[in-house]
Amino acid sequence: MTVRAAVIEAPGRPPAVVDREPPDATPEQVPVEVTAAPITPLDLLCASGTSYFGVPVTPYVPGIQGVGTLDGRPVWFPTTAGMAPGDGSMAALAAVLRADLVPLPDGADPVLVAALGLSAVAAHMALTWRGELTAGEQVVVLGAGGVVGQAAVQLARAGGARRVVAGARSAAGQDRAKQAGADAVVALDTDDVTELTARFEAACDGPVDLVLDPLFGAPAAAAARTLRPGGRLVNLGSSAGETCPIDSSTLRSRSLRLLGYTNNALTPEQRGAALRIVAEHAARGALTVAHEIVPLDDVAAAWQRQASGAAAGRIVLVP
Repeated sequence: MTVRAAVIEAPGRPPAVVDREPPDATPEQVPVEVTAAPITPLDLLCASGTSYFGVPVTPYVPGIQGVGTLDGRPVWFPTTAGMAPGDGSMAALAAVLRADLVPLPDGADPVLVAALGLSAVAAHMALTWRGELTAGEQVVVLGAGGVVGQAAVQLARAGGARRVVAGARSAAGQDRAKQAGADAVVALDTDDVTELTARFEAACDGPVDLVLDPLFGAPAAAAARTLRPGGRLVNLGSSAGETCPIDSSTLRSRSLRLLGYTNNALTPEQRGAALRIVAEHAARGALTVAHEIVPLDDVAAAWQRQASGAAAGRIVLVP
């Protein structure tokens, strides 16, 4: 018996689909029949060989997360593919640590849950755990055209935010932010902090309580200027820049709280609980993100489209 799988033969090259032996499972692992596997930014980074995890051992099956079935029940699961030796989710069958499995609620679309996955977990935990969102607060979500940002707009609303203002760089991202339900959308098409600050101030209803920031750089500096005294900015990415020109006077005069967030700080129990919340929102129709479904056999072209930004949303591979 063989199974279809996407395999990275060498760092920097897209995966190719091959027939290979089923994965060997340790006593702590179980075989999961994969129904949906997303192509995420971390998958692309790890496979490039330039991540802080180092050059991956090849060949390997990529896919740091997926959705599948075990004994007929739908489950979500993580892997360490590309970060440590071993295979991931982009195959018909995956060997997964039993302790890492997260049962999904009835009615949850496996493709949508795969598209949301750890990105939505990050949005939820950055808002609630690190950001301490409370009902009635005004929230700014940067990078709202991406999966984290789209999820954050909807999750902030579900958490009781009175107003959610989104920022996105591209026209397509701005459209996705609107579709996610943002009350106002700010174009982040300049690095002029003064100009961006004026745009945020015009879009916001007075001082902001919380900024969710997957971008850093000029957008974060501008959004920080809209925060009320004691306001919070939670950073969970740097796609707009590794440094940020937040001025000392803004930081000190308002006693702002700048907080960092990473999913790597979560315990398995925290991650599983957050994923279940995300899946429950999705099952109720209260949470979605732009995504597209691609057959596993077309992974090479899909991989390149996701890497180049040409995809219409998060690509999810299906058998």
